[in-house]
Amino acid sequence: MYTDLPEEQLRGYRSAVREPADFDQFWAGTLAEARDAGWPVRAEPVASGLAGIDVLDVTFAGFAGQPVRAWLRVPRGAGTALPTLVQYAGYGGGRGHPLENLLWASAGFAHLQMDTRGQGSGWSRGDTPDPGAAGPEAPGVVTRGITDPRTYYYRRLITDAVRAVDAVRTLPVVDPTRVAVLGHSQGGGLALAAGALAPGLRAVVAFVPFLCDIPRAVVATDTRPYQEIRDYLAIHRDAEERVLTTLAYVDGVNFARRCRRPARYSVALMDDIVPPSTVYAAVNAHAGPTELAVWRYNGHEAGGIDDDEAALRFLGEHLVEGDGPLGGRPNVDLARILGRA
Repeated sequence: MYTDLPEEQLRGYRSAVREPADFDQFWAGTLAEARDAGWPVRAEPVASGLAGIDVLDVTFAGFAGQPVRAWLRVPRGAGTALPTLVQYAGYGGGRGHPLENLLWASAGFAHLQMDTRGQGSGWSRGDTPDPGAAGPEAPGVVTRGITDPRTYYYRRLITDAVRAVDAVRTLPVVDPTRVAVLGHSQGGGLALAAGALAPGLRAVVAFVPFLCDIPRAVVATDTRPYQEIRDYLAIHRDAEERVLTTLAYVDGVNFARRCRRPARYSVALMDDIVPPSTVYAAVNAHAGPTELAVWRYNGHEAGGIDDDEAALRFLGEHLVEGDGPLGGRPNVDLARILGRA
């Protein structure tokens, strides 16, 4: 069943989420501190057994210089200066297994799959701890450090997301001028944040992004992760103002207002995890050009493989130049096999 406003009202929905007066200074200072604490990226080859894709185990400096893991998947024999995607995982997930998530490298991109600090035990594997955990919290990570934006979990994770873009640009296989970010749910929220905070990105893909118009989401759905915030406030009844103040610093609507990169969003009208109005709130606030896929009969899975197929087209338009991978011409070897060379 539909879980939110009628579709015609969704199209015009605007969020009233607050915008902290020091929002830009807060993030500029946070990222400057992280970059000052940085160190060279480490990358080690992985014996994956794949014939057409090379996998590297990457470690880079995230929030406060803390190590964050990632997989880098690269099409074998593709040379250097590849168009590149940085992908972020959904809630509870991590970077996964080296043999998972091969679509983007198969399509010709260098593909960095960032691990998720303190997560990675819900539906895919993770290897990165969260040293900054402190204070009482509801089960999960959404309320970790939530009474102060400086201690909040998503300050650390969003910083990791931006630093992943910094890190991948230092690798020889990557064209640093052709980088985009992508994610589903929590990953979509991180992609929006990176789109606003990481300079020079070409494009953003945010499938059913989490962490948008959070005050509305908390009262519009009964499911996790938003339920964790409500559970916390049901016990800490005097903390509402402090919590909402903290959440405003990580709200995707505030990042969308600052994101001038072309973005492709998706929304699912039967989504009971990310209320559709919260996605429209980000889309309608976005400072750059947008595309929106509306899935009327889907829940949080949204468009699934159809979202991925559309994202391949969108990313090809914004990242690929000439006749390289996704550039329009068939692969030369394939053309020869088919007798068309």
